[in-house]
Amino acid sequence: MLVRNRLVNAQPIAVFDSGLGGLTVLRALRERLPHEDFFYFADTRFLPYGDRPEMFLRERGVLIAEALVKRGAKALVIACNTATAAAAEAIRAAIAVPVVALEPGVKPAVALSKTGVIGVLATTRTLASERFQRLVGNHANGHRVIAQPCPGLAEAIEAEGPDSAAVAALLDTFVAPLAAAAADVVVLGCTHYPCVSAAIAGRMPAGTVLLDTGEPVARQLERLLAAGNLVGGGAGRLTVATSGAPAAVIATVDRIFGQKLKIEHWEP
Repeated sequence: MLVRNRLVNAQPIAVFDSGLGGLTVLRALRERLPHEDFFYFADTRFLPYGDRPEMFLRERGVLIAEALVKRGAKALVIACNTATAAAAEAIRAAIAVPVVALEPGVKPAVALSKTGVIGVLATTRTLASERFQRLVGNHANGHRVIAQPCPGLAEAIEAEGPDSAAVAALLDTFVAPLAAAAADVVVLGCTHYPCVSAAIAGRMPAGTVLLDTGEPVARQLERLLAAGNLVGGGAGRLTVATSGAPAAVIATVDRIFGQKLKIEHWEP
């Protein structure tokens, strides 16, 4: 049964991720839609999603989506490539609000590449998904796509910090094959990776283009809100919640948004 609410313009937009990587998407959403209220949910109790079975991710994604709609969301952004690959179709079938899901930007990368070689940095599960394989099959257009799994990178960014030695060592390993293959466009296929975009760029030849999904997702959400007559005109309030310990996410949220926010504990 579809979960619905009475969609009104003043209701918030819900955004969820397994952790804090989706805050990079949320930042782009708030920049483009400053008068919308947002509710961000970090499902840190089950971080990382990449280690979870696909069935678990599908069921968890639907549970979260239904709970967010019941809480009053007028639209939903799945700010996680792994959750998108496993659960986007099931979520769209379960709720009756607009849904925007992430996918690695293979199509725009192909359009930008001059060498015919593009790199995709993502989790192992995202790259192995049928959704990603279909994306490459439909849009590679003769280009060489180097799909580089990055096991442990999102977790290290979250646990150790983007400037840590652990993250630097992982980047040395994962970025080297893309630089060696002369990829001139690199797709950041996980929402955590924009946090280390400068470090990735520093390991690639000068002029390499890095693509993330924040801005395209913001544009798509803007289109859907306009089409559904759901554009808000509020104060741009932000609420952040986590299924884990609020104290563990406060510093990251404060750093990204430059403001002190009270973090809720919330379990769908």
